Amino acid sequence: MKNGVMMQYFEWYLPNTGKFWIQLKDDAEHLAKIGITAVWIPPAYKGAAQDDVGYGCYDLYDLGEFDQKGTVRTKYGTKEELQQAITALHDNNVAVYLDVVMNHKAAADGKEKFRVKEVDEENRDKEISDTYEIEGWTAFNFPGRKGKYSGFTWHWYHFSGTDYDAKRDNTAIYQIQGEGKEWSRNVDGENGNYDYLMFANIDYHHPEVVEEMKKWGVWVANELNLDGFRLDAVKHINTEFIREFISAVRAERGEDFYIVGEYWKDCPEDLDAYLAAEQYAMDLFDVSLHYNFATASEEGENYDLRQLLDGSLVKEHPALAVTLVDNHDSQPGQSLESTVADWFKPAAYALILLMKDGYPCIFYGDYYGMKGEESPHHTTIDILLTIRHTYAHGAQDDYFDHPNCVGIVRRGATDKPHTGLALLISNAADAEKQMHVGTQHAGQQWMEALGTCPDTVTIDAEGNGIFRVPAGKIAVWIPKE
Repeated sequence: MKNGVMMQYFEWYLPNTGKFWIQLKDDAEHLAKIGITAVWIPPAYKGAAQDDVGYGCYDLYDLGEFDQKGTVRTKYGTKEELQQAITALHDNNVAVYLDVVMNHKAAADGKEKFRVKEVDEENRDKEISDTYEIEGWTAFNFPGRKGKYSGFTWHWYHFSGTDYDAKRDNTAIYQIQGEGKEWSRNVDGENGNYDYLMFANIDYHHPEVVEEMKKWGVWVANELNLDGFRLDAVKHINTEFIREFISAVRAERGEDFYIVGEYWKDCPEDLDAYLAAEQYAMDLFDVSLHYNFATASEEGENYDLRQLLDGSLVKEHPALAVTLVDNHDSQPGQSLESTVADWFKPAAYALILLMKDGYPCIFYGDYYGMKGEESPHHTTIDILLTIRHTYAHGAQDDYFDHPNCVGIVRRGATDKPHTGLALLISNAADAEKQMHVGTQHAGQQWMEALGTCPDTVTIDAEGNGIFRVPAGKIAVWIPKE
C-alpha cells in the first residue's frame, strides 16, 4: 500500500439494474491507469430485498447465486459477475476489499417465541419493562441455499436483541432474556451501551455464533480471492470477537490481508482506545478529519485552517489512518449526513492525496457522481492523483501558520530533481506564502498544476519560493519540466 489510494466504489443511490459488477469489471483498467490501487466494494451478499444496498443483510453465503428474497442477483449483479470483476481488477493490480456487515441480520425466514425486556432507547442499560414473551423474526434457515457452503441455521438464542414484536405489532428495543444473555460490554458507550443498532442483533457471546462467523470470514475471503475487508459498524460489535475474527482470517489468507474498521465517532480518544483494544491490528477511517473538513466547509472564512488536522487520526496514528472526505453514510440524505461542501472538496482531496501520511480513500460519489448526476470534482481528482504518483514524494513540511491560508511542502525524492510540490489552501482572500522546497530545486521554474495561477515561480538559491493561491481555492505548485 505504499503510496496507495483506495476508492470506495459505490454510493447509496446506485440504480437497481444488476449491472454494477459488470461496470466495475469494465472500469478496472481505467482505475489502475488513474492510480487507484484498491477498491472497497459494497456488501455483496443477499439483503432483505433486491434493491437493498447490502446493510440489511440476510444471507452472507449468498453472493447472488440462489433464489432468495425474490431474486437471484443482488442489487449489483450475480456472484459470477462479481468474480469476473475481481479477476479483472487483479489483472490490473488493483486490490479488492469487501464491505463486511456482521452486526445484525434482517428479513428472517420465520418467527419464534422468546422472552425479552424492553430497554430505553437512549439508555440500553435501563430496563423499562418486566420480562414477557414476544414473537420475533429470528429464524433463518435459508431455504433457497439448502445448506450449501454452511448448514448453520439461526435462532432467537443466537441474538441478543431485536426491534419488532409480531405478536403485538409493536416496535421497541427488546433485549432477549435467557442464560448468558446480556449486551456486550466491549462496545461503544453511547446510549448507555451501543451493542444494539438494528434488526436482529447478533450475540457474540454465543460460541456457535463466534465459530460460524469466523468460518464465514475465511470462506468469503477464499471464495472471492479478496485482499481485505472493510468492517462495518465495529463500535457496535464485541471487541474480542473482532480480534478473533481478524486472527482467523489472517491465519488463512496471510498477515498482509488488509483490515479497516468503521468506528463512526468524532472522538479521538475513543478511536485511540479502540485501536489499543484491537492491539493495533487494523486501520480505522479518520472520522475526525472528515468532520474537520465538513466544519471548515460550513464556516468558510470564519474557520481557522490551522485547526484542520487537530484531533485527526492521521495526526495521532498516521500509519493506521484511512483518510476520507465523504462516504455513503455522510452523503446527502443519509443517516450520518455531514457532507463536505463542494467549494471545499478540492482542498480536502488535495490534502489527503498529497500529504505524506494516511491511506487516502476517494468516494465514488465525489468521482463519478450521485443519483445519476455527474460529479464536478472528477477532473480535479484525476489531476491530484497524477500529482500524487508523480510529484508527491519526499519529506513533508507543514505551513499551518495562518487562519485563512495553510499549506504543505513535499520536498521530492533525492534521486528525482523534478519531484516535489507546494500545496496552498485558502478559505478567504487571495494569499501568498514563502515556502522552502529544498536547495536541490534552486533555479527551477515551478508551475501551478490546476490552472488557478498562470504565472511561474522561480525557486531561489536557498530553495525558497513565493507561492500564490486565489481566494477560496487551492493551488498546487510543481516543478516545470
